[in-house]
Amino acid sequence: MNFQEIPTGDLFNANVFSTKVMKKRLPKEIYKRLIRTIEEGEKLDCSTADVVASAIKDWAIEKGATHYAHVFYPLTGSTAEKHDSFLTPDGDGGAIAEFSGSQLIQGEPDGSSFPTGGIRATFEARGYTIWDVTSSAYILENSNGVTLCIPTAFVSWTGEALDKKTPVLRSMQALNVQAQRILNLFGHADGNLVSSTAGPEQEYFLVDRNFYYARPDLLNAGRTLFGAKPPKGQEFDDHYFGAIPDRVLAFMFEAERELFKLGIPIKTRHNEVAPGQFEIAPLFESANIATDHQQLLMTTLRRTAEKHGMVCLTHEKPFANLNGSGKHVNWSMGSASQGNLLDPGDTPHENAQFLLFCAAVIRAVHKYQGLLRSVVASAGNDHRLGANEAPPAIISIFLGDQLTDVFEQIKTGGANSSIPRGTLTVGADVLPPLPKDAGDRNRTSPFAFTGNRFEFRAVGSNQSIAGPLVAMNTIVADSLEFCATRLEEATGGDPDKLHSELQKLLTEIMNEHGAVVFNGDGYSDEWHAEAAKRGLLNLKTTVDALPALETPEVKELFTKFEVLSERELASRHEIYLEQYVMSISVELNLTIKMAKTMIFPAAIRYQSELVSNCANLKMLGYDFDTLTLDHMTELVKTLQDSIGELELAATECESDDMVAEASHCCNVILPLMNKVRAVADELEGIVADDHWPLPTYQEMLFIK
Repeated sequence: MNFQEIPTGDLFNANVFSTKVMKKRLPKEIYKRLIRTIEEGEKLDCSTADVVASAIKDWAIEKGATHYAHVFYPLTGSTAEKHDSFLTPDGDGGAIAEFSGSQLIQGEPDGSSFPTGGIRATFEARGYTIWDVTSSAYILENSNGVTLCIPTAFVSWTGEALDKKTPVLRSMQALNVQAQRILNLFGHADGNLVSSTAGPEQEYFLVDRNFYYARPDLLNAGRTLFGAKPPKGQEFDDHYFGAIPDRVLAFMFEAERELFKLGIPIKTRHNEVAPGQFEIAPLFESANIATDHQQLLMTTLRRTAEKHGMVCLTHEKPFANLNGSGKHVNWSMGSASQGNLLDPGDTPHENAQFLLFCAAVIRAVHKYQGLLRSVVASAGNDHRLGANEAPPAIISIFLGDQLTDVFEQIKTGGANSSIPRGTLTVGADVLPPLPKDAGDRNRTSPFAFTGNRFEFRAVGSNQSIAGPLVAMNTIVADSLEFCATRLEEATGGDPDKLHSELQKLLTEIMNEHGAVVFNGDGYSDEWHAEAAKRGLLNLKTTVDALPALETPEVKELFTKFEVLSERELASRHEIYLEQYVMSISVELNLTIKMAKTMIFPAAIRYQSELVSNCANLKMLGYDFDTLTLDHMTELVKTLQDSIGELELAATECESDDMVAEASHCCNVILPLMNKVRAVADELEGIVADDHWPLPTYQEMLFIK
């Protein structure tokens, strides 16, 4: 496909079995049934599967496909796929292409080889993948062939969710049920599916692959465990929105074209704050599709970067002393008839329906702040949250001046006005006046209202957005149920009572949950003190945050809405703890090995050069200075001692109690790793460059 000649519009969905393709290839009645399932949430009629499978197979084979794969999203947070050939021997020495409805609907990967958190034992291997009709099949192209990919859910033989997708679908269903109750109160009983939507902004770094493969820490842990601060970092702010380097731009063009072909609506690209850091962002999509597309986006970025001699890093903090990478998840909800339910309009004080949905979000975030913190907890994200490039670990909501004013009026009896939008003029006649928003934006807030959606900024760049979406959908469903029940009981079905009862409810919510609203500087020390006074949680690490998954309130939340059973929830708590411990353990082993086999030998070699130089000068009768040698000797000894401390602590790391092991990793291992790093980074500033065994920050960040 010649990208220079084919218009971008023709590329979009070129490799997707989209509704447009379905309409052409499926019988009219079967097409209508599928559309009702996709757009209205109706139960899937499995009797249509054989016809759909035949149409998908023919389409894929015409595109060059020889294999099909059920693509699923296990609790590793990564993408998994099992490939099977279309070809089946025909008994006469030939082969025919076959793909049945049962093969479309169901696959059977190993149900015990992925993380299950105790749901499946090793000998209990049966698991199933289940076709998700709401997420379109697509083909992936490789230089040697084409594969049909079918997005699926992944469950155990007992029907329990072993993946990220299943809870997303369940939570969307729960949100729809409760949102319908609210809409019915306002006279909107059309039944159109209310779906949560998401638009995740993906930040990432690019480094030359030669540097990457020379760094065992980047290769194995995704972040640098050693590295002195370069002479120049991000302090000039000259990389942010700067001219994109040609090599990087070529990568972006190719990645975006591949994403367009897969139906992923990429909208924005730009340089980020740190040198070597960039961002890509799509338009809003249904939350389930956005989750699938986000995983596909990360895979595409990595594959495309390799073609251009680079490696795409999605770790939250690959480089110390520079901004880390996040994945800001823009979240909203809406339906075909009502549009975006979080659109306030020009006069939000008059938009009662919006105020109710917005207040429900405020209540949800305040009530379940610990849960929201836990779903963004990871070893990588711990390095990012609370630093000056990411929101603090304290979960709060930014509403902006206009909405804050409206809700403050509500708290005191009723809202009668909204701060109007203005006009911005800048004093140059050649520049047109601009419409000015009624309030500013706040990049320090972890959960900010940004005009017609909430932006969950605490999500880590390497994380699946499924967990945050499951949490947001479910906690908002809980708040909508609370509001609907109160209003249904208070009005008794009389619409004339709705306004007065709604005012009482909104006032109650803001008085009880308004403490979570904060429009100030989330980076400041003053906010930490103020948040404590307000009773807001400050869960700084994964070890602090994950216990929220075990609280009675969270267990009741997920079981009540049938999003996660207690066993499914407990499995995730165990898996996330285990993943945290394993991540730190890999970094621990790398730190020891790199320090002993790369950094220490380099320091010794340079120390020997200094010794030889001093001895030679002394032999010749010249005066000489041993300050550098003395400092080197001191640092080498300190490095040896710190490595020894870390090795001793490593022997005490293993435990049958995963919580205790995670706590040891967090409170003992990480500080000792940082101690080793501090000495090594100081040595980097002294040891001769030709002796230093690792590519430096200066090289990795600025050579593109």
